[in-house]
Amino acid sequence: MKCQECEKPATFHITELTGPELAELHLCAECAQRYLAPSGEEKESSPSLAGMLAQQLNIGQTAEELARLDQRSCPVCGITFYEFRQAGRLGCPHDYICFEEELEPLIANIHGKTKHEGKRPKRGVQDSAKQTEIIKLRQAMKDAVEQESYELASEIRDKIRAIEKEGKA
Repeated sequence: MKCQECEKPATFHITELTGPELAELHLCAECAQRYLAPSGEEKESSPSLAGMLAQQLNIGQTAEELARLDQRSCPVCGITFYEFRQAGRLGCPHDYICFEEELEPLIANIHGKTKHEGKRPKRGVQDSAKQTEIIKLRQAMKDAVEQESYELASEIRDKIRAIEKEGKA
């Protein structure tokens, strides 16, 4: 989604509840900072919800932290936090560990708890180390195919099959 003021990607989504109707604003970090920062005596005399929010948040720092977080990636599957935010899906089970600090409040908000309660699948990969190894090998095989190193790709494919066969036995 693009900023309503300029063409940059919108990173702040503000809903104003002060008037008779809801007003939704989609702004980039710079435009949000200008919108939330009181400028002039008119805004200071009648503090708005946005003005109070600006006092609570240091927008520049928040945008920088979000940009840093978006660049962080999983060492196993390579997904970045930005890709997760856009798609809403993680790349591998290791992402829950890699992005634990950011995901825990989100999971608690959605599910009410952060620990699994209930049934588990009877079949499937029980050993997360094997599953992680398979993910790494599939990524290596993809890279080998892109580099047109088909012999290496076939060796990696055979390793994947051996691990999968070992899990079924």
